[in-house]
Amino acid sequence: MTIWAAPNDPLGTFCRENHASLKGSGAGPLAGLTFAVKDAFHIQGVRTGFGQPDWLRMHPPAAKTARAVTQMLAAGADMVAKTHCDELCYSLSGENVHYGTPVNVNAPGRVPGGSSNGSAAAVAGSLVDFALGTDCGGSIRLPASYCGIIGLRPTHGRVHDEGVLPFGPSFDVVGWFARDIALFQKVGDVLLGADKASSPTRLIIADDAWAQVEQPVANALRAAVTTVEAAMGKAEHVCVSPDGLSDWFEVFRMLQGAEVWATLGGWVTEIKPTLGPGIKERFAHAATITPRQVAAASVRRRAITAHVESLLGPDGVICLPTSPRAAPPRNAPPDQIEVEYRNQAMRLLCIAGLSGLPQISLPIARIDGLPLGLSLIGARNSDRALIALARRILLCA
Repeated sequence: MTIWAAPNDPLGTFCRENHASLKGSGAGPLAGLTFAVKDAFHIQGVRTGFGQPDWLRMHPPAAKTARAVTQMLAAGADMVAKTHCDELCYSLSGENVHYGTPVNVNAPGRVPGGSSNGSAAAVAGSLVDFALGTDCGGSIRLPASYCGIIGLRPTHGRVHDEGVLPFGPSFDVVGWFARDIALFQKVGDVLLGADKASSPTRLIIADDAWAQVEQPVANALRAAVTTVEAAMGKAEHVCVSPDGLSDWFEVFRMLQGAEVWATLGGWVTEIKPTLGPGIKERFAHAATITPRQVAAASVRRRAITAHVESLLGPDGVICLPTSPRAAPPRNAPPDQIEVEYRNQAMRLLCIAGLSGLPQISLPIARIDGLPLGLSLIGARNSDRALIALARRILLCA
């Protein structure tokens, strides 16, 4: 089924060692469109690299193509390439010590964000019409913000993840990127199935999330919030986390780390791959998490989920910044990336991750000429209604 050599790639987004391309059915709602797929999705007969050369070398070709990919092919789209991801997907920067950093055309000299960096950069750079990625901690939402494109973290379990490498299974979701909201909606119509929730009518401003960003960022997003209010009506203001978002991030970090270690720790321990900066330290921390810590964090997570769902009700939407700042420069010091970018971003991103709710990032603002995303979190299984709301907002922007 492989039909093309690796396409022209001036942005360094596509995998070379395990390139794959597949012809779609040519008929359906996505006919005539092209897409790319993060190198965490299996393609039959091709090795899945997971952003790590030892992983690529040691694992056999996939026996079956991932379900989400076959859905895109059946809907008529052509897959042109696999895209780079961060090493073992354990990063949010988009910089991979083994494979390099894709070019972010909308923020020159800046990272595209990870771990779905190649997919985001390929869409931003118009190399494909849309691209599939995954989101555990923020790997769809943050690259969407950094690259100035649309990205959705769906409701947990809403999109088929059969044939996708597991990372943190209770957080992992399959999502996608596009530049155009009408096309984004078409892809969602194929992947999502019918909603099981009401259309959103109540706008909720998460004051504690906005308090996480510096004033210039809040100012840059102010007009975007006004546009959302014009589409939905006057907002109510709430404190989403009575415990503090830093505390919620620690709950997320504990549970994600434990799941990542359960999924990948055995391989890392046995093979001892050369891991890049930041990745190595995260695995080292994950190895220290105890069952007692996991049990306590799991109790907290259930309470957090119930609290966020009660705030949303069946028809609410929480509005917050996607990221505390624009994309960082390439080759920034690891300590700066960890503290100023990853940890601060995770205080915003952990809300939807812990509660398993859909969150869409909209390319609706800029700061110092750089893209800046505004996010909407919807009720469970309101994904298609959330996209429809995003379309109304972007058409008004």
